[in-house]
Amino acid sequence: MQRAKRIAAIPPYLFAEIDKLKAAARARGVDVIDLGIGDPDKPTPEHVVEALAAAARDPATHRYPPYEGLPELKQAIARWYDERYGVKLDPENEVLVLIGSKEGIAHVFWAFVDPGDVTLVPDPAYPVYRTGTLLAGGRPYTMPLTPERGFLPDLTAVEPEVAEQAKLLFLNYPNNPTAAVAPPEFFAEVVDFARRHNIIVCHDFAYCETTFDGYRAPSFLATPGAKEVGIEFNSLSKPYNMTGWRVGFAVGNKEVLAALSIIKTNIDSGVFNAVQLAARAALTGPQDIIERMNKIYTGRRNVIIQGLNSLGWRLEPTKATFYVWAPVPAGYTSKEFAALLLERAGVNVAPGNGYGEQGEGFFRIALTVDEDRLAEAVKRLRQAGITFAGKR
Repeated sequence: MQRAKRIAAIPPYLFAEIDKLKAAARARGVDVIDLGIGDPDKPTPEHVVEALAAAARDPATHRYPPYEGLPELKQAIARWYDERYGVKLDPENEVLVLIGSKEGIAHVFWAFVDPGDVTLVPDPAYPVYRTGTLLAGGRPYTMPLTPERGFLPDLTAVEPEVAEQAKLLFLNYPNNPTAAVAPPEFFAEVVDFARRHNIIVCHDFAYCETTFDGYRAPSFLATPGAKEVGIEFNSLSKPYNMTGWRVGFAVGNKEVLAALSIIKTNIDSGVFNAVQLAARAALTGPQDIIERMNKIYTGRRNVIIQGLNSLGWRLEPTKATFYVWAPVPAGYTSKEFAALLLERAGVNVAPGNGYGEQGEGFFRIALTVDEDRLAEAVKRLRQAGITFAGKR
């Protein structure tokens, strides 16, 4: 069987490879502490589950949904954005419901990228920014995210000829995998850069509500002029523990959303009506889940930061996301160190190189297990003699 050439350009999906390694370890009887994948471990709020059940019992929800989303959900999204970020949205033209934000991110490339076109993508980054470009026949130009710059791309380092060719610029703050955050001043630079070079900005805001110590993440769309140059992807997955529900949305520039909608209407038939009504319940109902989860993640973050620092790391507390991005000890590659942790300590982490070349030399910890398991992970590293000192 001959596959399409585009498939050959796509590396194995990081999390699929991680699953294979975990399965092999568990087959050997290892009690694996899984810190590899960012999937919240707490349940969806009960009132959201009840809203789904009630809606699913209504035969009216069993038919095809509107392609661009139920009006009542789009209105709820617009109100939520206004209340939480001060961003005004027209629910009819500036809100598009997605089958999870990943789906929309992958499809936006098909709306704007022709074979040979350039996209500007961060590195390290969520892998779909790069693979989405490649599947559309585009050429990803990587913008390094380095500790020295707080993991913010240097837009002045993009060559003028590349900037003039670029169709899309992808950003993601709070950031996966680095947990970095972006100040409003940076977003103002992005708007100016996009205007000068006629580039569409796509901001992935999936971790918008996962913030700590009083920090509040700004929406890109709150930046003056942002709606003129781009859109923002969002999801209910992280704020409401709904990763498996597959519902998200894109908001912002109506022309960009209209183009994305054309792709979607020719590929999918929208989100199940009952799921959309449950999503509305999440956005309009009690919001205490957000504060409660952030308190949980803060405690988990503290366990890992303090634990790794006791083993020689020098990590600062993160302000957002449920990730910790840490350097590997001297003498190891990211993949080697991740394999060492799994083999000698039964701890699974994500190797940084899975997020791009600039991720080499780092590993990512997901704070998606209870504090006692995180403390156990640190204990296992200590017992195995694994420290930041490197190879012995």
